[in-house]
Amino acid sequence: MKNRLTLIFFFIVKLTIAQVSDFKTIDFTRADNIAKLNANASLKNLPLLAYNLTYKLDNDAEKFRAIYTWVCTNIKGDLNQDNKVSKQRKRFKNDSLAYLKWNNEYQKTAFKKLLKHKKTMCTGYAYLIKELCFLANLDCKMVNGFGRSTNTNVASLDLANHSWNAVKLNNKWYLCDATWSSGYFVNDVFIKDYNLGYFLTDPTLFAKNHYPLDKKWLLNDTLITSDYSASPIVYGDTFTHKIIPIGPSDLNTTIKKDDTLEIRFKSLNSLDTKDISLIKYSGFKTIPYKITNLKNDNGLVSFNYKFETSGVYDVHLKIKNDIVATYTISVITE
Repeated sequence: MKNRLTLIFFFIVKLTIAQVSDFKTIDFTRADNIAKLNANASLKNLPLLAYNLTYKLDNDAEKFRAIYTWVCTNIKGDLNQDNKVSKQRKRFKNDSLAYLKWNNEYQKTAFKKLLKHKKTMCTGYAYLIKELCFLANLDCKMVNGFGRSTNTNVASLDLANHSWNAVKLNNKWYLCDATWSSGYFVNDVFIKDYNLGYFLTDPTLFAKNHYPLDKKWLLNDTLITSDYSASPIVYGDTFTHKIIPIGPSDLNTTIKKDDTLEIRFKSLNSLDTKDISLIKYSGFKTIPYKITNLKNDNGLVSFNYKFETSGVYDVHLKIKNDIVATYTISVITE
């Protein structure tokens, strides 16, 4: 078993490094600056916007970066739209054809709102990325499936709830999620927070919280049989820090009171052990756990924590100031 795990670690590290190296020679500064120079540009003339974002750039990767950066930094998330779609998704949970009919009609209204107010949710982000790429002669697809968060599709997969993109660069497909790169909500208010965690992300990491309806868009045959719904919750910062959770392998773990829980993960970046913590939240207050036996063996990190009280705990692995994995631990008595 130990040798098998070692091989898995080697495969993941090798795969992720290879993915990063595809673009290591490209400096995206120029593309990002062009996106900034076109900030607040209108969506009423998409061909003009696509031209202005890409005509000065030399290769497809830079062109896509300019489009991606512009969309992520100029389009706001629309929680009202998301809530409306979620409500209808629950309403038509047992009638997928009725939901698809409603959704196809609603998308017309949603796209009009996107073009007029620059507000949308996942389908609009993915649609806009695809359209701008088409106008810039880039091969880009919308991918529909399941986006996994702390309150959606954890225990089971029902109606698809998320959309993202696949883009072809240098004859190879890559994955990205402009919705989750653009920001987040706090108390129903959208907070802009452009992050690159979901830009051309390695498929192994991307599949931690994305599962497409068409499994070809996993872009990795070894992921098809993976238990997507059981895995720990991960976030954009997980990808930014290049963290691969290893153990516990499931989101929901049951242990006995006074037993020790071991948490293990792989860090592809250099990592100081003082930047690692395990926390829980009480309201808005952060409460750290006193972890023991913290080790970092060439990027393979492990530590322990003993639960001395029964109950159910949501615990979060934290790197510096960022949450990178969430687990639900059920502590039972003998």
